[in-house]
Amino acid sequence: MKESLKRCNNCLLPETQETITFDNDGVCNVCRQQENKKERIDWSKKKEQFIELINQYKGKYDYDCIVPYSGGKDSTYTLYSLVKEFGLKPLVVCFDHGFLRPKLKQNTERTMKKLGVDYLHFRPNWHVVKKLMLESLKRKGDFCWHCHTGICSFPMQVAINFKVPLIIWGEPSAEYTSYYTYDDNEEVDEKRFNMWGNLGITAQDMIGFLDGTITERDLKPFTYPKLKDLKAINYRSVCLGSYIPWDVKKQSELIKKELEWEGNIVEGVPPGYDYEKIECMFQGIRDYLKFIKRGFSRTSHLMSIDLRNKRVTKEQALEMIKKYEGKRPASLDVFLNYLDLTEEEFMEIALSHVIAPHKFDSEDIKRGEKLPDQDLWDKTK
Repeated sequence: MKESLKRCNNCLLPETQETITFDNDGVCNVCRQQENKKERIDWSKKKEQFIELINQYKGKYDYDCIVPYSGGKDSTYTLYSLVKEFGLKPLVVCFDHGFLRPKLKQNTERTMKKLGVDYLHFRPNWHVVKKLMLESLKRKGDFCWHCHTGICSFPMQVAINFKVPLIIWGEPSAEYTSYYTYDDNEEVDEKRFNMWGNLGITAQDMIGFLDGTITERDLKPFTYPKLKDLKAINYRSVCLGSYIPWDVKKQSELIKKELEWEGNIVEGVPPGYDYEKIECMFQGIRDYLKFIKRGFSRTSHLMSIDLRNKRVTKEQALEMIKKYEGKRPASLDVFLNYLDLTEEEFMEIALSHVIAPHKFDSEDIKRGEKLPDQDLWDKTK
């Protein structure tokens, strides 16, 4: 790594990571939160609190809870745990961002059958999605506004429409960032949505940005419900990971064993992490954008987790980061074709969002290998 970004002395995350700060020992706030999680949180008491919570709703509605579901490791484990350990009858709600990979769909099919749950799958208008992707990319260097907002908003709309007041998500944001800590009562509400989910852009903002080419009705799936409508059903929206200690490696092993959930290759991710972000065709592009803007991406995130858990050494982590981060993803060809962008236009947009003190150096960028399933992706524009 040529660049001399300040990095955490413990987990190696750099100063361009969102919400990061360093103490006098050069250790980041996320590492300190993890220490608090392991050493000072009474997880037995937390689990008791969770059981008390779900007992307030269990058996009183058509469904005990709503489970927002992507098919990835976290939502699959959440669903498995709620059904098998806690005995809940959930309504599973999938907001399909439009880029679910073939194996992910197969995993979902097996999971729904094995667990025996009701499943609601929703995908928004592709014409609208393309406009939102391009606008979001230009304004924030992140083309996933429609995904961030839809995943957060649509399950809440379903909760209102089906009159199911309890919504249970997977890991809390405190696991990886410091918008909240494990000592906070992290509710998955509109405050969290505006702070963490929508990139600072509301649906009303988008209507104005796109100059009348989309309507309020078009953006309904991406619009957070009104508080009065949520209060009318006496809603609670919480993370399972606020009540049980989150461990992605152990949880991934469990769902592989119990549900025949299969991992997959992801661009820019080492082979030993086949559980990480397997949902999206364009995960590699998201991580490439992060590398351009912040100087690090997915492998650094994975190494930070393993460093905190003493599963790798710093030397091993740095070698992994050097080997796997920063490659130009082959999937970018598909992405550019979808949005009618040239690569030069894409890079101009990305470079306008670089976060100081990082300075992107394109000199050593190499092209990554094409994913085995890329030829199976739908290329309809």
